[in-house]
Amino acid sequence: MEFKRDPRFGRMIPAMVTPFNADLELDLARAEELADRLVVGGSDAIIVNGTTGESPTVFYPQKLELFRAVVRAVRGRIPVIANVGDNCTADTVHFAQDAGKLGVSGFMCVVPYYNKPPQEGLYRHFKTIADSTDMPIILYNIPGRCSINMEADTTLRLAHDCDNIVAIKEASGNMEQIKHIIDNAPADFDVYSGDDSATLDIMALGGVGVISTIGNVAPDRMKAIVDLAARGEWDEAKAANEALLPLMTGLFETSNPILVKEALRLIGFPVGGVRLPLVDATPEQSARLASIMREVGVLD
Repeated sequence: MEFKRDPRFGRMIPAMVTPFNADLELDLARAEELADRLVVGGSDAIIVNGTTGESPTVFYPQKLELFRAVVRAVRGRIPVIANVGDNCTADTVHFAQDAGKLGVSGFMCVVPYYNKPPQEGLYRHFKTIADSTDMPIILYNIPGRCSINMEADTTLRLAHDCDNIVAIKEASGNMEQIKHIIDNAPADFDVYSGDDSATLDIMALGGVGVISTIGNVAPDRMKAIVDLAARGEWDEAKAANEALLPLMTGLFETSNPILVKEALRLIGFPVGGVRLPLVDATPEQSARLASIMREVGVLD
């Protein structure tokens, strides 16, 4: 498969980590440096304060500070997408209105977690958000964290009924479901892999790229993989993917983003630790990660 249409937000979108200082407060200067690094590394857009950005422990006022800082650093070079999703529809609508004033290019909204709505509740949740804004929205389906799966038919209802719901980050791992979405969505609806290691498989089905964790550490390498696939250069894409795959999987030995933050420290770009209830990498985890990073050529 060779792709004939460029997706709205590009193909390789890092889900940026949130830098903290030694007191685990926001380090906005470091966030600006990281955002600039991701742009220079070839990222097509940046997701701010998603799962990899520790969204559950970064409260609304801090998220707004972070969005401002990243928009300031990016200076319009690529889109900045603010994760505004929450498990309360009304809160999400109000927060999206605040975030939309800061110069971001779009929103990401996760499937509501913990309260376990039925499919009709998911549809009404996302449609209510979409109806409240003109901003483009990326849906985010990640059953492993939310305890429920947004079924393909619900995603497709939203894609067809809401012009500003333009994409989904699919992290269900269900290739049959993902293929059904790709085959039946509007022509301008984009499906992204939510898992670096599944990216090529999803692109082979017609997905457009990845919203990436490893993109924080090796944006140029992940960008090369998706661009090769988009050009139909599958042998080269598979070889590049195979070379980076040990790190794609190694970053998830424990809960994300513990190890991606440790990886950035190891390459000399520290972004601080993680907030409780997450804990920093153990010495053993760090040593294994460093070994993998050397194996794939990310660390000398």
